[in-house]
Amino acid sequence: MRSSAIRRTAVAAAAVSLALLAAGCGGGSDSGSDGDKAGTKGKESAAAEPAAKALSAAELEKAALAQGDVKGHKISEAAAKDVVAAKDIKVEKEVCAPLANALMGAQVGEPGAFTKRTVVSEPKKGSMDKDTGNAEDAFKAAFDITTTQLALGSYEGKGAQDSVAALRTAATECAGGFEFTAAGEKQKVSKITEAQVEAGEESAAWTVELEQDGEKGEMKLAALRQGSSFASFSSINLAAMGEGGSFDLPTAVMEAQAGKLA
Repeated sequence: MRSSAIRRTAVAAAAVSLALLAAGCGGGSDSGSDGDKAGTKGKESAAAEPAAKALSAAELEKAALAQGDVKGHKISEAAAKDVVAAKDIKVEKEVCAPLANALMGAQVGEPGAFTKRTVVSEPKKGSMDKDTGNAEDAFKAAFDITTTQLALGSYEGKGAQDSVAALRTAATECAGGFEFTAAGEKQKVSKITEAQVEAGEESAAWTVELEQDGEKGEMKLAALRQGSSFASFSSINLAAMGEGGSFDLPTAVMEAQAGKLA
């Protein structure tokens, strides 16, 4: 998928990634692999758990990831211009709405408090100077960074559990694909495949295939619940834009966020 197509799907993610590269940031990546985790967690036990106390806006901001919380990653508050509100996302099939919202980093359900972060993995050490003699390999080495839009909310009652359940239902019912409009831009999801992840009290993850202008690209979507808080993680990788490209889930980011919420 061309970079222009990806930017129409996740403008903020691509922009921040390119800015990081321009700044020449170095360091090691600490992201994990889809296969490193045992599997989706908490499907059976969530319903039996008592509702946890909701966090206030101030408490949620304190619990959200901050710079220095994840090794090998840059973390910043999401700029207001890069935030897509749930009201600006229109879905052809209502059951798919939670997934479209999470994919765009918007609210899922009705959190009492909500905040967003942009998390960018730093290029692997030496990748910016790597010369393989192959232009495609050199591009992939230099742009092998993952940008994650982290959307974090705190909910009253069973709101956090309901958000996880709604996202799972959407991923199942809409696995064959669906279309939606975000901030006036048309988007097409062509396939959703479940991935394996474990973080927090409940967690789930998927590989989401996007299709635009006849080209396909991959995004990762993950979610976790810890107490009354629900977090979604929508990720792209610039080096994996082309059809067939793949990258790992941001497991280190998820584990760090779950840890701060615990």
